[in-house]
Amino acid sequence: MSISRRSFLGKGAMAAGSFYIVPRHVLGKGYQAPSDKLNIAGVGINGKGLSDVNNAFNEGVNNIGALCDVDLTRAKPLFEKYAKAGQYQDWRVMLEKDKSIDAVTISTPDHNHAAIAMAAMQLGKHVYVQKPMSHNIFEARTMTEAARKYQVVSQMGNQGASSPGTQQIVKWIDQGLIGKVHTVNIWTNRPIWPQGIPVPTGQHAKPADIDWDVWLGPASLIDYNPAYHPFKWRGWWNFGTGALGDMGCHLIDGPFRALGLGYPTEVEASIGSVFISGNQPEYIPEGCPPSASIQLKFPASKKNKSAVTMNWTDGGLRGFHPDLIPANDPIGTADNSNGVVMIGSKGVLTHATYGLEPRIYLNNGDKIEMPKQEPNNLKEYGHQAMWAEACKAGFNSKEHKELSSSFDYAGPLSETVLMGNLAIRSYTLRTPIQGQANRFNYPGRKKLIWDGQNMKITNFEDANQFVKREYRAGWKL
Repeated sequence: MSISRRSFLGKGAMAAGSFYIVPRHVLGKGYQAPSDKLNIAGVGINGKGLSDVNNAFNEGVNNIGALCDVDLTRAKPLFEKYAKAGQYQDWRVMLEKDKSIDAVTISTPDHNHAAIAMAAMQLGKHVYVQKPMSHNIFEARTMTEAARKYQVVSQMGNQGASSPGTQQIVKWIDQGLIGKVHTVNIWTNRPIWPQGIPVPTGQHAKPADIDWDVWLGPASLIDYNPAYHPFKWRGWWNFGTGALGDMGCHLIDGPFRALGLGYPTEVEASIGSVFISGNQPEYIPEGCPPSASIQLKFPASKKNKSAVTMNWTDGGLRGFHPDLIPANDPIGTADNSNGVVMIGSKGVLTHATYGLEPRIYLNNGDKIEMPKQEPNNLKEYGHQAMWAEACKAGFNSKEHKELSSSFDYAGPLSETVLMGNLAIRSYTLRTPIQGQANRFNYPGRKKLIWDGQNMKITNFEDANQFVKREYRAGWKL
């Protein structure tokens, strides 16, 4: 790993690795030793970072020792709430200076996940990383292997993985209620930010309280533009992973987990077009499309024993109502905007985002429902709190093994999600047709064959450029 200001990595590893928990019984009943409190640092502390830090803090069960955000204005709410915590604008400085940190929550834009997580893990610090785990497949694989190598407790921030609904889905599938599943349809109303638009232009003065160089991190060097920060970065490949990256780990998690899926073997994409002038669609390879349709194919698993075809649509498009589900019953969320349908030999199972509202419709006409859940659980089903407790228990603990989204599971899930983006980007590749003005061939518009073990498309070499990104000088992973 070669990131500027990283000489501290080797120096701090021994100190970080010596983190030790004093058992309560040694100190007497009711006594909470300082070492019983995990010392947590948060990087990217507005937006999703607010709940990640607050829920890991767990009302004082743990300690927030350091906070970091490139945007000092947006960081104010947590800076003020945890006034005793060290305050930083550059996470590299934070990790170099604060040797007391035990664990780090990472809630930055997607393109920075891997750089921060790898630096923390190399120092022996446990990590909680927002979904998707990384910006690309190579990073997800690297992070998964690093968590094992450095023996740190890891968790990805797809909080629905810890919901009672997701647990119920797994139980129903394990019981064989809908038989062998052969088809999964998944959809979302994302993007809810601009996509399919021309690349932002114009010169904009950078606010004095933003460290734009650290915000860019490994991404290509471009000037500050409010079209990217905050929130709208999701629609640009330089920083984000589009609608699929935003919602894929939430929605694909249910079937991926319940069916015991692994790496897909095939992927194919189709994307929506935008016409701004004339009869030729806009060509914007830098940006994610306004809508996309992805098909992933998986071999039979030990759990499901049937090959599975997974169909993903975004941009508000969705698959049609299965015959077994009454016409007036919703599929997925109440407004049908996001959801999952698993189709098996004995019936169908449908659920909403985060595994909520799972229902089964059997071929014999029976319907099975789970009692309605609260969709906006502020503590997010204990997803962050359980990670913090597992950090205290250690890498080889039962608590870590029972986490719903440690990197051993979240890595392959993230790779599957990011495989769809590889297909989308391959779909846009084009070469000019000689002698024909404004006419192009699109060689990536076909089924792509994936060798998951070796992270390689075997039938279209140009697609492999999207397995990994080009890193800005000084930020190579």
